[in-house]
Amino acid sequence: MSFFISDAMADAGAAAAQQGSPLASLLLPIGLVVLFYFFLIRPQSKRQKEHKKMVSDLQKGEEVLTSGGILGKITNVNDDFVTLEIAKDVSLKIQKSAVQTIMPKGTIKEQK
Repeated sequence: MSFFISDAMADAGAAAAQQGSPLASLLLPIGLVVLFYFFLIRPQSKRQKEHKKMVSDLQKGEEVLTSGGILGKITNVNDDFVTLEIAKDVSLKIQKSAVQTIMPKGTIKEQK
């Protein structure tokens, strides 16, 4: 027991000192949201936009790699599907969105 300050006054002073500014308590959550945006959300949306543009620009004769790992040459392009020739007289019809990468010309000949 303190002789100079009553216990109730000491508790009130400690609570006021711990409370601090409301702006300081919001600083950490706002900082986390900004970090998530710049390191996770923005790069993902950028990649998604690039993939969408690449898929819409697919043309006959391009060599592509699908998300399943199939390498082939585009022989026909429709609205939602492309036809890939993966070997002589062997064709697959796949969704455009399954195309992952456009490969450089001559990639198929190098693999044989």
